Amino acid sequence: MNSDTLKGNWEQVKGHVQKKWGELTNDELDEINGNRKILAGKIQERYGRGRDEAEREIDEFETSY
Repeated sequence: MNSDTLKGNWEQVKGHVQKKWGELTNDELDEINGNRKILAGKIQERYGRGRDEAEREIDEFETSY
């Protein structure tokens, strides 16, 4: 899944994202709206991850989804 696919399928993917990163609020998920960079930033903020680690988690999520 690439960034375009993430954005295009955001309504279907959003629930899976919330399961994986449960500390993200509904408002944050609406703000993310499929944008990978914003998602990475929110993961960094909520979970104290570095940029590379957040990106790796998103890559793993996209592969498993």
